[in-house]
Amino acid sequence: MTVKKAASHEIIGYRIVSRAKSSVFFVILFALLIIFMFVDSIISNVSLQSVALTEKEDAETLRTTKVIRKIKSDVLPVPLHGSTQRKIIKVDSAEEERIGRFRRKLPEHEIFRSDDLTKKFHGRVLEFFNQKCEVQFFMTWISTAGSFGRREFLALESVFKAHPHGCLMILSRTMDSEHGYRILKPLLDRGFKVLAVTPDFPFLLKNTPAEAWFDDMKSGKKDPGEIPLAQNLSNLMRLAVLFKYGGVYLDTDFIVLKSFKGLKNTIGAQSIDAVSKNWTRLNNAVLVFDMNHPLLFKFIEEFALTFDGNKWGHNGPYMVSRVVQRVAGRHGYNFTILPPMAFYPVDWIKIGSLFKMPKDRAASKWVEAKLHQLKKQTYGVHLWNKQSSKLMVEDGSVMGRLMSEHCVLCEHIYSS
Repeated sequence: MTVKKAASHEIIGYRIVSRAKSSVFFVILFALLIIFMFVDSIISNVSLQSVALTEKEDAETLRTTKVIRKIKSDVLPVPLHGSTQRKIIKVDSAEEERIGRFRRKLPEHEIFRSDDLTKKFHGRVLEFFNQKCEVQFFMTWISTAGSFGRREFLALESVFKAHPHGCLMILSRTMDSEHGYRILKPLLDRGFKVLAVTPDFPFLLKNTPAEAWFDDMKSGKKDPGEIPLAQNLSNLMRLAVLFKYGGVYLDTDFIVLKSFKGLKNTIGAQSIDAVSKNWTRLNNAVLVFDMNHPLLFKFIEEFALTFDGNKWGHNGPYMVSRVVQRVAGRHGYNFTILPPMAFYPVDWIKIGSLFKMPKDRAASKWVEAKLHQLKKQTYGVHLWNKQSSKLMVEDGSVMGRLMSEHCVLCEHIYSS
């Protein structure tokens, strides 16, 4: 009985221990299962985030690639046809040839030469205008003294007819000579103050936006273009001399009809819009400005920055038009734009009509009406010499009458 009890107790104890062990095992197993699920969840989340991040980066990369491709496609040059490429090569070649020719002929360009005459320039200007000058005028002459003809001389006469006490300086190496002196002597003998002076370009352009431009051109580093360089340098010279000294600049094909004494900081319109009456183009054949005027500075700056020796008017009338259009209305730029009737009453296309003799009563009435209009509204007439230089002044024509009334020597009017 005792043995049975003992055995029974052992069996019961074994079952209890076995059950206890089973419970512990299940608890451990359950805990391991929970831990495994937790870890798996974490790994899944990390994997998902990694995948999401990778997808996002891929998307960003795709977008960036598309943008880069788009930018690259935008900046890719348009393929040039063979003919276009040949034209570009031809233009570059022509420019190089011009520069080469220009460099070889640099010693022949007297306008770049410095000598005793150029060194005396500033002193001669100050001495000449240190007189009682009613108005100080400037002209430029870039051709030979021998080509300074009757038409140009009549332009000088008209200046002194309207300004007996005015002073006229002609910036010209060729006229600053014995030949030039003989041409001007008839005016000097009558007491008129006129002088031809060799200009000093480096001095005139010193401390201006065109100083470096001129140095490069003088060194043969720039393309002078197809248009004669002297013509473009005349455009620059008039701006520089007015900026340095102030006064009135006139082309040598301009007939003065009345005094400029009341004009100040003025430029003239060559054409206007028929409807709006706003100017459409200005011209630089007549300029009236104080020294150091900011508009002159802008003109010089534009000349240097945009110089093109292949386009007629680009560095002259079109240049002043571009600048005025930009600065009009800005503070500090005080100037006046006069209508075409002031300086350009007849366009270059119609200038020939002023040289013709009236052949009937209607034509005679037109001449009288035109003369009346000009005397009332005009400071002078630009003759557009390129178009009119070969036209003869016919007897009784508008031009003949004007020259007869606004000369001081009044010789050879109808042979000019």
